[in-house]
Amino acid sequence: MTRALELGIDTFGDVTFDADGHPLSHGEVLRNLVEQGARADLMGLDFIGIGEHHRADFAVSAPEVVLAAIAAKTERIHLGSAVTVLSSDDPVRVYQRFATLDGISGGRAEVILGRGSFTESFPLFGLSLDRYEELFEEKLELFVELIKQGPVSWQGTVRSGLSEQNVYPHTESGTLRTWVGVGGSPESVVRTARHGLPLMLAIIGGSPVRFAPYVDLYHRALAQYGQPAQPVGIHSPGHVAETDAIAREQLWPHYSVMQERIGRERGWPPMTREQFEDSAGPDGALYVGSPETVAQKIAAAVTALSAERFDLKYSNGTMPHAQLMQSIELYGSAVAPRVRELLAESVD
Repeated sequence: MTRALELGIDTFGDVTFDADGHPLSHGEVLRNLVEQGARADLMGLDFIGIGEHHRADFAVSAPEVVLAAIAAKTERIHLGSAVTVLSSDDPVRVYQRFATLDGISGGRAEVILGRGSFTESFPLFGLSLDRYEELFEEKLELFVELIKQGPVSWQGTVRSGLSEQNVYPHTESGTLRTWVGVGGSPESVVRTARHGLPLMLAIIGGSPVRFAPYVDLYHRALAQYGQPAQPVGIHSPGHVAETDAIAREQLWPHYSVMQERIGRERGWPPMTREQFEDSAGPDGALYVGSPETVAQKIAAAVTALSAERFDLKYSNGTMPHAQLMQSIELYGSAVAPRVRELLAESVD
């Protein structure tokens, strides 16, 4: 790492349960999410990312609107998507929405662009999955031109071209911090490097160490394309509670149901408790436990991958709002300072 580590959180706006085990309305989830963002800012965290989905089990289809509400209640935390499904959106409108958020928040907006692990947005907006790769490739090319904030000239096949077109509003900094979310495809890593954009690795299974070759590939590709050094970030799920046992018992029933629901759609077998415990162990991708356990695991992962950002996906299926708020508080008050302490000790 060459810059100070940033510690953030991510959520997909999962539909959560109340204390009696009943699902909340989408509106209640959205209002709770604004509270969670305000608490993250109060706890000194660096970033909150909100994912875009178009299905019943997630409440957020327009992250920028929710982020603007959080911006009005916060002072320093950076605000972004996790991810924006650029393939099924219009790059000009995505840029305009996030540039607007940047102005409202005083320069705190970021965007994480991706193809998305869910595909509901494609039929919803009249797009063919047959053009999955082409849509993202061309729209990312256009977005890179848009964040330069000059007159844009661009031609492609997925939307009408632009000729010396100015796009507004402009950000006060002259650009918009733009990451690309990648799940482990070498082609996606190289494409991100070719455009000179920061890389956000979505590590949701297996050992984080197995992503080290992708980080090495990314840095080599940046050099090959003559691009400046860019940060690498990690996005992984987890939950923080007072002890390891409490954290795992709180998380397991909600996490297992979520995994089973998504697994049915994708042909995965149900997750066993043994698999859950393995993922929660030192070499797994689930950051669940006491503040010390989670901090040790984060420090090890960011060191192994030379990462400069770690975002904990703190929302996990139907887990209640109160437990999410407590997890955010412990992450900000205990995990974050301990991670920085551990990293400082490793340098010494």
